[in-house]
Amino acid sequence: MNVVIKVNDETKQKMIEYYKDKVRDKKIPYAIFQAQEEDTVITLYESGKAMFQGTSADVDAAMWGTVLDNTKEKQEEQKKKDLKYHNCSSVGSDEVGTGDYFGPIVVTATYVKKEDIPFLEKLGVGDSKKIDDSKILKIAPEIVKKVKYRSVILSNKEYNEKYDKDINMNKIKAIMHNRVLYQLMQEEKPDADYIIVDEFAREARYYEYLRGIPTIQRDITFLTKAEDKNLAVACGSIISRYIFLKEFDKLCDNIHIPLPKGASKDVDKVGEEIVEKYGKEKLKDLAKFNFKNTDRILHTMVF
Repeated sequence: MNVVIKVNDETKQKMIEYYKDKVRDKKIPYAIFQAQEEDTVITLYESGKAMFQGTSADVDAAMWGTVLDNTKEKQEEQKKKDLKYHNCSSVGSDEVGTGDYFGPIVVTATYVKKEDIPFLEKLGVGDSKKIDDSKILKIAPEIVKKVKYRSVILSNKEYNEKYDKDINMNKIKAIMHNRVLYQLMQEEKPDADYIIVDEFAREARYYEYLRGIPTIQRDITFLTKAEDKNLAVACGSIISRYIFLKEFDKLCDNIHIPLPKGASKDVDKVGEEIVEKYGKEKLKDLAKFNFKNTDRILHTMVF
């Protein structure tokens, strides 16, 4: 599947930052970069066109913009359809930490009743990536007083033990989403109109990732940019971010080194400091070892 979108300069910069650790060495004429994330190849051109190729191309493209052949009329029609996922009682889940070299992966599922919507809207609930951390720390405790939720935390030590050629990031995410959704549905038995997951993989691939898992949550609606369309997913995003921030602070206190978020070159410098002070094995406990940061950090070290 091939999908092409047009992005503005601001989105270009966000894409460059997001994919910088996934860039291929291959040079493409008139391209800023070509990168690969899971089974999708992404090529960003100087013109502002971005091509996504692969089985989940439409899912990855939807993170950044609207497909070029989508008219304004179609977009308005889609917005109206999406309203049903907002004005309802729903269960939704979202994750944070998958793009951070340091810090755990956290997935949270929440149950939002229709009558809770005005309270959450007044609180300013939305996608955690669009809310600064100070606000997250303020509103998350208010959210958890109102909604039922289940969270799971995967430390980087556990992540490194699980990650291999057969268990990639998307499979790990699918297993974690399934766990919190199943727990919430079984234990709280919510009266939900929809169970919604932010679509990071096609539905068939998602359930393929769960092959062999004895208890699987079914009847899921997969939506792109679900955190903008559904308050249960948005609450899951905020609570996950809150937990991530608290766990991140514990890591910093434990090693007495302030850790940067993300996966930039600033992260590499701190990684080198950790290896110098504590050794390579400590880095493996604190970081996602399959990230390209590891190669850059260890390449500069003399053992």
